Amino acid sequence: MTAAEYNQHFKARTKAFALGVIRLSEDMERNIASDIILKQLLRSATSIAANYRASCIARSDKERYAKLCIVVEETDETDFWLDLLTDAFPKMEPVTRPLCGEAQELVRVFMAYRAKLKTHLTNPNA
Repeated sequence: MTAAEYNQHFKARTKAFALGVIRLSEDMERNIASDIILKQLLRSATSIAANYRASCIARSDKERYAKLCIVVEETDETDFWLDLLTDAFPKMEPVTRPLCGEAQELVRVFMAYRAKLKTHLTNPNA
């Protein structure tokens, strides 16, 4: 897979993930607790896609690395909010479980990409 194909794949994947969270929020019962969790969840999930896109057009490897650090952090935070939502509203588990799995997989992928980029930044000849 070329770098351009990789970027396109993960742009689409992070956008689809954000849309999945948006759809979850539309199906959720509304109360004070769910509203607070959903607000945080929606912010972090949509931030993943936005910051990944930004990393793809970064002006330098250092800027790309900084954006990727945000992507990792937001993806992990999204996993937390999904986990909390599942624990607080167990009947939502059939919807939240696949999203949790995707969040965890995205964290692993982006952490590996971040580590590779850091190695390149610290030792460009490697």
